[in-house]
Amino acid sequence: MIIIDTALKRRAEEQNPIKVAMIGAGFMGRGIALQICNYVPGMELVAISNRNVEKARQAYTESGITEVHEVTSVSQLEENIRRGSFSITSNASMLCMAQGIDAIIEVTGAVEFGAGIALSAIQNRKHVVLMNAELDGTVGPILKVHADKAGVVFTNSDGDQPGVTMNLYRFVKSLGVRPVLCGNIKGLHDPYRNPTTQEGFAKKWGQKPAMVSSFADGSKISFEQAIVANGTGMRVAKRGMHGIPVQSGTPLKEAIKLFPEEDLLNGDGIVDYLVGAEPGPGVFVIGTHDHPLQKHYLNLYKLGEGPFYLFYTPYHLCHFEVPLTVARAVLFHDATLAPLEKPFVEVVAAAKTNLKAGDQIDPIGHYMTYGLCENAKVRQLENLLPLGVAEGCRLRRDVAKDEVLTYDDVILPDGRLIDKLRREQDEFFFKTSAKASVAIPEMTERA
Repeated sequence: MIIIDTALKRRAEEQNPIKVAMIGAGFMGRGIALQICNYVPGMELVAISNRNVEKARQAYTESGITEVHEVTSVSQLEENIRRGSFSITSNASMLCMAQGIDAIIEVTGAVEFGAGIALSAIQNRKHVVLMNAELDGTVGPILKVHADKAGVVFTNSDGDQPGVTMNLYRFVKSLGVRPVLCGNIKGLHDPYRNPTTQEGFAKKWGQKPAMVSSFADGSKISFEQAIVANGTGMRVAKRGMHGIPVQSGTPLKEAIKLFPEEDLLNGDGIVDYLVGAEPGPGVFVIGTHDHPLQKHYLNLYKLGEGPFYLFYTPYHLCHFEVPLTVARAVLFHDATLAPLEKPFVEVVAAAKTNLKAGDQIDPIGHYMTYGLCENAKVRQLENLLPLGVAEGCRLRRDVAKDEVLTYDDVILPDGRLIDKLRREQDEFFFKTSAKASVAIPEMTERA
């Protein structure tokens, strides 16, 4: 989106910056703060919320901003925004409620908490930018319905692989080439990895072991590819995708030949991934074209004789690109990646080890479950348990390693918003009876 830099420059010249608030100040949140505060003219990060408020302060300090004010009321926050001051708080709901904020960046990775934040921000007519594929892959479609009704943008972000994939997908479609596969490139996939096995790698990069484990065990890529499918109308060729492993360093143009041709030409395309191909950790789109003269031109431009043509982006730059999504949403009402008219692919929970009746399922990326992509219709017909709601559920029976869980296998915790949203989503998209409605949770009173 080359026009974004010009549009932001104009906002800077007019002294009318986009005002952004961020919820979550972990490893990625600190990077976003650094980027916005130092390298994005025409945009201001006016407030940061984190459960441990000192981490919010740290994010500002690392960005070169030392004068920040901890606020305890919406009115205090609004006054700071008017004065051009920077605010921190442990109460995320205040950021959703405050006037003067154009967009909320949600960077927690938490499903239940993130759902409440997204709904509150939408209710208060703020654009929502997610770096939370887990939330998007669990209830993104119904959150998009709420956002559309409120007239705001609900979107995943540039920089993360799904957003980069969607940018490439839109580019390929704009050429008149029909995308048949949206792909991701991984360096490792082992569904049995856990925080203990990933502790060393996590420590090296300053990340949480469970987050690193969610990448290694395939849960994260499942969520990422699910939201790409939901944004494009694609599906998976099989439960869990092909996930084809190749020898490390295998050129991408050779590795893509391993995808079954019948899967590429059947229906509206598929999402999938490769392990070990180069250049990684990028993304790719495989497309096809029917016109013989255009195929001749594509061959001239070194894309080969067809029938399949490879387009790829060799990197994804995560926090560097998040502000671009904010600008697209606020200035152009354009989502980087948002669900279409219904869920197409979901992420279901599989047992990472033998589980016992009475066990309470631990969080994503921990010791008990990993995620697998499944087509939404199959998920519904087989009553499979989405990974995004599995945490905190108690098992009714023993479950064998690698077995996929169903709702019948678990007792859900009481009173969770995520379960209400799941019921509303299933009712809205898959049933013909009257549609359910989810009330927005009550927020902290204005002071």
